[in-house]
Amino acid sequence: MRSGRSPSLCCPCRAWRWGRGGRPEKHCRRKIVDAIRYVVDNGCKWRALPADFPPHPTVYAFFTRWERAQYVDDLHDTLRDRLRRKAGRGIEPSAAVTGSQSLRAAETVAVGSRGWDAGKKVNGRKRHLAVDTLGLMLVVLVTAACVQDRDGARPLVSRLQQIHHHITRVWADGGYAGKLVTWAKERWDLTVGIVRRSDDAQGFVVLPRRWVVERTLSWICRRRRCVRDCERLPAHHEAMAKWSMIILMTRRLARHTSHQPTTA
Repeated sequence: MRSGRSPSLCCPCRAWRWGRGGRPEKHCRRKIVDAIRYVVDNGCKWRALPADFPPHPTVYAFFTRWERAQYVDDLHDTLRDRLRRKAGRGIEPSAAVTGSQSLRAAETVAVGSRGWDAGKKVNGRKRHLAVDTLGLMLVVLVTAACVQDRDGARPLVSRLQQIHHHITRVWADGGYAGKLVTWAKERWDLTVGIVRRSDDAQGFVVLPRRWVVERTLSWICRRRRCVRDCERLPAHHEAMAKWSMIILMTRRLARHTSHQPTTA
């Protein structure tokens, strides 16, 4: 745990393990996690959970509780560190790639937290991402869709530097050019490299470094709950994006483990 929080505040262990007493839990934590993954993967409402899972108020309560306690961040970061070690990389990345994606908002999204993206013609929210060179998510920030990329990048970069101190270079597209480059250098001693599309290019062109974050955005959109923003709170949509990456990373780790040779 990089944040230094007390285990009793963020670890989803039972209360009796920390001397707080209480009655035994009725539902298994594994079933709670499976129910959250089901909602994220299938995009259904909480009330539409199948009867095989615990009651939806219980599942939603654990979802919000773990999000507030930042346990989802710890779980996500632990899985990412394991994947980086499997790939022969260090735990702490030294470079990142940023990007954004505008999402249409459902009727459950309040007017105060949504906006109109004139470029994409989208009424909803915008998902700002910072990923490592492998495409694994480092930081996610959800704002109104009317927020410009360079404006949303400032809190994103600040959050990135507070968590990952070894990052010295960030790649971004032309929408992040301007004062952001100077601000990042003066505030965080961070070099922001702008990857621009050539004026002579025609049709689809794979841009160096830029394709990494675009691929991550497509990974997140594999989960139906992340294709459209249905969350009342931006923090809940950030948690949904993290759960989407958790599903991806756990499957990769399980596939790697299943291919390991067994020894007598």
